[in-house]
Amino acid sequence: MMRFILSFVFVAALFVQAAFAQLETSPLSVQSGEETHAFTVELAVTPEEIQQGLMFREELAPEAGMLFDFGVTRQASMWMKNTLISLDMLFILEDGRVIAIARNTQPGSLRSVGPGVPVRAVLEIPGGRAKELGIEPGDTVVHPIFGNAGG
Repeated sequence: MMRFILSFVFVAALFVQAAFAQLETSPLSVQSGEETHAFTVELAVTPEEIQQGLMFREELAPEAGMLFDFGVTRQASMWMKNTLISLDMLFILEDGRVIAIARNTQPGSLRSVGPGVPVRAVLEIPGGRAKELGIEPGDTVVHPIFGNAGG
């Protein structure tokens, strides 16, 4: 019986470690008028990474975020299940333009959040950060997935 319990605890620990594994990070910027705002984002590209998102995170640094790259333009619907912190969600077109922003999303909410139009990606940043920085629809997210990042 003790061997079974120890095996179960070991397997559970592996799952917890995998759930909190750091994803690949990448620099990203948002051009808003004359301002450029720099972030370091985790990249969520696989279905599993996209589904996990920022679940169970207790904090997110002001210049941190997660970029959900769908690989193609498609309808996007996000939710806040098991997400412990409020987020701003920037819905981004193929060319990097922000088409819509869901601001200060409610932690734990199962309500579907989306722009109602197909997008290439979603950038999640700490809740309230888009307003603080003056980020609005029409601004541009600069990152290699949009083909607009220099050098």
